[in-house]
Amino acid sequence: MPVELMRESWPGKIFTVTIGATAAEGGTRARTVTVGGHAALPFLPGDAPSPHRPLVAMEVLDAVPPDWPEHLRGPLADVIGAPAEWARRCVDVYGADLICLRLQSPHPDWQDASPDAAAATVRAVLAAVPAPLIIVGCGHADKDNEVWPRVTEAAKGERCLVGVAVPENYKTLVVACLADGHTILAEAPIDVNIQKQLNILITEMGMPPDRIVLHPGNASLGYGLEYEYSIMERIRLAGLQGDKMLAQPMLAIVADEAWKAKEARLPETAMPVWGAAAHRGPAWEAATAAAFLQSGADIVVLLHPESVAAVKRAIADLTAVPAGT
Repeated sequence: MPVELMRESWPGKIFTVTIGATAAEGGTRARTVTVGGHAALPFLPGDAPSPHRPLVAMEVLDAVPPDWPEHLRGPLADVIGAPAEWARRCVDVYGADLICLRLQSPHPDWQDASPDAAAATVRAVLAAVPAPLIIVGCGHADKDNEVWPRVTEAAKGERCLVGVAVPENYKTLVVACLADGHTILAEAPIDVNIQKQLNILITEMGMPPDRIVLHPGNASLGYGLEYEYSIMERIRLAGLQGDKMLAQPMLAIVADEAWKAKEARLPETAMPVWGAAAHRGPAWEAATAAAFLQSGADIVVLLHPESVAAVKRAIADLTAVPAGT
């Protein structure tokens, strides 16, 4: 007896956002990427096929924490300290769809690097890779406000995704992105209402809603993932139900939290029953990313090459359309 599949339709649709600009569009990227456009929940082609698959970005830092575990540092040891070379390897060897450049060195508690130094790093990475670029600040409000205008100017015309705009510190970034033609990454502290209010404030400054990508917060497997998952799912449901201020694609910076987990960092001597540390960390990162893909993430940002390979395989499997759908 044939079983009829349940179909679900929604009145709303997620905005599409394009990152990167080719020479014909005023940039230098060899290609662009587009996310969003969904009319259904993730990986349900029977409800409505998604026009754009999720993407994997790899994170590149201009300053690396000294306490990075060896099994994370190992595959990247010869390019740490050279962001342009690091980015090139991520694209050419590991197949990253985008590069997420974290400008950590300007933070006053790190190197207190100058805005000009940060801009030079952006130019070097843009010259090294043909892929679109995500640029993330150091998280120190005053220093980010100094750095953002120089960074967006250095990447003018490249249509980068720049962040992170937060409720307490978004105006300088919005103005810089509007002036230099970039899209904006907006973050609320794991709160649907605050995320919506931030989007309203950003659009009131003149940024179109289809030039905003949401970063609803950070969590990892075993450390708040369920709550973060529920927030992302509620945002996606609101967008599909027609709320234009929550109908943006979403990005999850997975690496930042996943590699803080003790399960990803502890050496084998500390907990032998957990297995090899070299595989445990990448597995923790990949499992966290897989969950966020199911909650609606359009871009996941990862660090370890093994995590990237595993997540790209998962995306390929999930986006393969089964017969009968």
